[in-house]
Amino acid sequence: MSDVVSPAEVAGKLTDHWSPRVIAEVDESYVKVAKVKGVLAWHSHDEEDELFLVLKGKLRIEMEDRTVILQTGELFVVPKGVRHNPVAEDECHILLFERKSTAHTGDVVTDRTRSIQEQLAKQ
Repeated sequence: MSDVVSPAEVAGKLTDHWSPRVIAEVDESYVKVAKVKGVLAWHSHDEEDELFLVLKGKLRIEMEDRTVILQTGELFVVPKGVRHNPVAEDECHILLFERKSTAHTGDVVTDRTRSIQEQLAKQ
């Protein structure tokens, strides 16, 4: 059984940047929210696409061949295998839709990398 969830409300209550929280499950995927600011890391997900939806603010997604800028209410899917680097000059709230197998920072590990156990934790 599911509960009603406000992604914007959950994201607004997060205290740590770049520390996603799982708010729902859809088949073999997680719906996550995060509060972000600054630069995450250049990385890729070899087997998974990654959907970014901006709930509040502005997010820049740098890729090797182009850069996209998302405003509140806009979404973009980074295709599997594409190296990307999410950047938020100012605080931004995002919703992510990812398969359960998606590692937070893909093929790299940094001090901002969060395990799935951390992402499943209650804030």
